[in-house]
Amino acid sequence: MALNVEQKRNIIDKFKVHENDTGSPEVQIAILTEKINYLTEHLKIHKKDHHSRRGLLMMVGQRRALLNYLRDRNFERYRAIIGKLGLRK
Repeated sequence: MALNVEQKRNIIDKFKVHENDTGSPEVQIAILTEKINYLTEHLKIHKKDHHSRRGLLMMVGQRRALLNYLRDRNFERYRAIIGKLGLRK
């Protein structure tokens, strides 16, 4: 699933760190979270779609790596993104 331009722009505007920011870890994590949420709902309906399941697992791994990077570099930013996205219960 590809996010349309408007959805992606809204996510970037919400999570950007500075004015021209499109690639900070926060933005990447937010975009991946949106894709992960979509695929999770898709897989609830299409249980045998193993190709999409593999893509989902790869995205989860990529998001985990970005979160680990952010946690190690700047813990306050890590806590902020976790809180905004509601990833930890």
